[in-house]
Amino acid sequence: MFAEVGLTPTQFGVLAQLEDHEPRTQADLARGVLLRPQSMGELVESLLARGLIARDGPGGRGRRVGIRLTDAGRALLAAAWPQVRKFNAPATLGLSQPQADTLDDLLHRVRDTVGAPDRTGDERARGDGETEPDRCR
Repeated sequence: MFAEVGLTPTQFGVLAQLEDHEPRTQADLARGVLLRPQSMGELVESLLARGLIARDGPGGRGRRVGIRLTDAGRALLAAAWPQVRKFNAPATLGLSQPQADTLDDLLHRVRDTVGAPDRTGDERARGDGETEPDRCR
């Protein structure tokens, strides 16, 4: 699906995050697509080289620089969205709309939890955002 527009799923994820909110740092983007920040360098460089994203200033080790979509990035993302929506249609997935909405909510919760800073101590997350003691020790 993404290959038809010249993207990988991870590249699409980065561009979609920027469409949602920009500028973002490389570390923010890494958390959003569930990659280690160290792994984002090559991906960002490839998107920069293709003219799909731009930095707000000179990059460099330890510098927090904002990353934005370019017009070319917006155009490529616009070409990819119809295919993504078709692929993710509830009927395509064998789900009703309410089931798809619930799945979407749950997947966003998992993504947000996985991307959150590590929790330490004897607590684990409950489904309601609170924590409770870890009784599995």
